[in-house]
Amino acid sequence: MQNIKIETEKLSLFYGKVQALNNISLNIEEKKITALIGPSGCGKSTYLRTLNRMNDLIPDVNITGTVKIDGIDIYGKKIDVVKLRRRVGMVFQKSNAFPKTVYDNVAYGPKINGVKSKKMLDEIVETSLKRAAIWDEVKDRLNEFAYSLSGGQQQRICIARALAVNPEIILMDEPASALDPISTSKIEELIFELKKSITIVIVTHNLQQAARVSDFCAFFLSGEIIEFDPTRKMFMSPKDERTQNYITGKFG
Repeated sequence: MQNIKIETEKLSLFYGKVQALNNISLNIEEKKITALIGPSGCGKSTYLRTLNRMNDLIPDVNITGTVKIDGIDIYGKKIDVVKLRRRVGMVFQKSNAFPKTVYDNVAYGPKINGVKSKKMLDEIVETSLKRAAIWDEVKDRLNEFAYSLSGGQQQRICIARALAVNPEIILMDEPASALDPISTSKIEELIFELKKSITIVIVTHNLQQAARVSDFCAFFLSGEIIEFDPTRKMFMSPKDERTQNYITGKFG
């Protein structure tokens, strides 16, 4: 039986007078990986940012429709956006490690959420780095600046930082696009491991990556969802000619 974590219904979004999303309805299953694919400017990153209200930070944004997590409308008046973003972590395209040590990058979230015990912070940092599959590489470098690490390592530090506050959902916006193939492979292995306990929504331009890691796929075009299906089904037998043309490289 499906266990829906995120329900989006008739969601439209405008930047001023420009419409970026048009009537999006999409259900995202719990503890599955859902990939959002489509050409640049099609609305997939905009949609991703509606799931933890990151678009609130952009002036002159107007949103209609509903986004529910566990049945609760996250745009409701009583929603605490700070708590929402604790539940719904985000990893960006460019690794945005803070200008702090590896340890302080990962401990940042728990600290601002009130964890003061050094012992508890030590445990959270170690556990988060292990879950992000980078503990063995950095356990002797916790007091070095995160910037001293490679791009792939920094991205996994950012994932560890997101994991440190125990999110239920992680949103990933092109998390491997700036990385070399080996680092990309490590990120993909990590994503696959994390879905055992976390719902993951990933935006990717890399169709091979979408095919490798995701359970479900949504194809966006001009701010609309053209097709949504299990990934294997979409790649093997897309229903819409536009999906077929995108997957086979005729545009995009």
